[in-house]
Amino acid sequence: MGKDSEYYKEKTYQQKEKLAELLMELPECVKKYINERRLSLQPSTLIMYCYDYMTFFKFLIEKNPVYKAYKPVNFKYEDLDLITSDDITEYMLYLEYNNPDNSVPNADRHINDKKAITRKLSALRGLYQYHFEHNNVKNNPMLLVKLPKIKKDKNIIRLNQQETVDLLNCANNSSYATSVHMEAYRKKTVLRDNAIITLLLGTGMRVSECAGLDITDVNFTDNSLVIVRKGGGQDVIYFNDEVSSALSDYIENERVGIKAREGHEKALFYSMQSKRISVDAIQALVKKFARMTVPNKKITPHKLRSTFGTALYRETGDIRLVADVLGHISVNTTTQFYSAIEDEHKRRAADYKIKH
Repeated sequence: MGKDSEYYKEKTYQQKEKLAELLMELPECVKKYINERRLSLQPSTLIMYCYDYMTFFKFLIEKNPVYKAYKPVNFKYEDLDLITSDDITEYMLYLEYNNPDNSVPNADRHINDKKAITRKLSALRGLYQYHFEHNNVKNNPMLLVKLPKIKKDKNIIRLNQQETVDLLNCANNSSYATSVHMEAYRKKTVLRDNAIITLLLGTGMRVSECAGLDITDVNFTDNSLVIVRKGGGQDVIYFNDEVSSALSDYIENERVGIKAREGHEKALFYSMQSKRISVDAIQALVKKFARMTVPNKKITPHKLRSTFGTALYRETGDIRLVADVLGHISVNTTTQFYSAIEDEHKRRAADYKIKH
């Protein structure tokens, strides 16, 4: 149940195993920093850091003749000390766009937006700051680098009331199919699909939290769910009668007839292969129904989370309650996000006054 379930134990094991594999390919300076951050950051975050460092060292190998014969694991503190702010600026341009010619073997072709560039530089900034403070390097080029300015989008993409109804109707109707084959497939999963969409809209849970649910996490006595949050902590959330009805319908009809694969017996939601449904599968499910009902909006599971949070904030006006229900570690995250709702309301009011 919750974080003690076999699913989360296996997930944690796999993440730690992947982290160990990546560290084998990275230099000592990275290993030391990552090991220092193990107690404060989740394995998934550290894995992303490792990929970011791998990209940086590959950039140096690809663009600087001095490191042509290097592998990422070969870099030493002395090499970090030779990096200048100009090198970091060049790295930023490399991250933004790189399309090398065919003469460069295994070169990385990519395009990144400003948000992705800032995230990758954040990992590098942390590495340099740590070793600079511990006197392992004398030079910190990141101090002279200005991060890309990211314009905050004041418009929160979410569903309005009618769009929410349309999406639920689509998920609950097997006739929404593009072919006879697809309709037959939909009839097998219509109760599952409706339960997932209703659950996401009715609780605001993350897609990873939904995929990780076990049947034993559901309590119909008080309409509650035990979930594992993004940071690994366990929490209890509550759902309304509409969610209860959708979950009961799925559990008592579709799920009861599924012969689960070994190791997946406790999963709440299953794929067509009788395995625990994956995060990617739920994301694809939401996007599919959204394309049918709200093609003018790019709807993902996170947008359903925004839809729930917006509705809860408008109903209660309590930003701390919204932060607690959504599982935000800091209320500032919620405040910054949902302040856009107030801005939108004011813009609509101003527009109304002008027209009238």
